[in-house]
Amino acid sequence: MARRRSSNRLVVPNASQGVERFKAEVMKQQGYTVNVNRPEDVKYEVARSLGIPLQSGSNGQLTTEQAGKIGGQIGGSMVREMIRMAQQKLLENQSRT
Repeated sequence: MARRRSSNRLVVPNASQGVERFKAEVMKQQGYTVNVNRPEDVKYEVARSLGIPLQSGSNGQLTTEQAGKIGGQIGGSMVREMIRMAQQKLLENQSRT
């Protein structure tokens, strides 16, 4: 059975810069050192903290589990922050009514 790669395309065109900025803010809050000019590089610091040998270029030696741990750490942190922000917004809207 052929594997199908998921698409990482954003629904809103030209939103990637904002998403990368958000990633940098969230990962900085998590205690990672983030270069605001290259927020995509935070994956290397996350991998290092997890003991996973991620390097620039080909990483064919990584297992699916290792790659998932890196992406999950970043994506999970971003989702938790988005949920927190949405809950805060709901509370603010309730207090206005």
